[in-house]
Amino acid sequence: MTRSREPAELDEALRAQLQAAGTATVHEAAGRIPLLDPALRPLQQGVSLAAVAFTAECGINDNLAVHRAVAAAPKGSVLVVDAGGDAGGYWGGILTEAALARGLAGLVMDGGVRDVASIRALGFPVWSRHVAARGVEKTQPGKIGESARCGGIAISTGMVIVADDDGVVAVDISRVEEVSAAASARTEREAALIGRLRGGELTLDLLDLRRHIVDDGDR
Repeated sequence: MTRSREPAELDEALRAQLQAAGTATVHEAAGRIPLLDPALRPLQQGVSLAAVAFTAECGINDNLAVHRAVAAAPKGSVLVVDAGGDAGGYWGGILTEAALARGLAGLVMDGGVRDVASIRALGFPVWSRHVAARGVEKTQPGKIGESARCGGIAISTGMVIVADDDGVVAVDISRVEEVSAAASARTEREAALIGRLRGGELTLDLLDLRRHIVDDGDR
């Protein structure tokens, strides 16, 4: 059995800024930190989140750790689950209802989920490696609240997860203010670029790309 620890709290304004910025911008603003495996895809389009991670590590073909994590995770957190990439149904409609009742923000699952239609209808944000109907056992406690390897990245409880249609990225809580400020500045710069593009200018000039072209035939 593993004793869980409380994740650090995330200021609501910073959380909202990171969610609005999105995965790609946060990834760039944080210095192109590694993203979780792009094979982890959202079940729904147009859904995003930024939330503090609460982790679970499952036993083989067993999701008892997930049930424990739902019971222990603080309101507003996102569950990050290491199920070893297994194509089993480690999460489904019942756990979704439980997570919603507990006020959890979403799920990132390196494994399989099922009852997809129900999850979509409930509007619960989920990113997973597989959609898989195969049932799993509930006998191995696993670990919760420590660290887990999800999508090839080591995630600790208390890290901040940003996820959307582009994928998933994890930011250390100690960098959140810095990354949020850099993401906001990047968003402003991109908005200005878009205005100039709509005015007829070219990315080749706005991004100073011509210097990399020996024979510039692009006019």
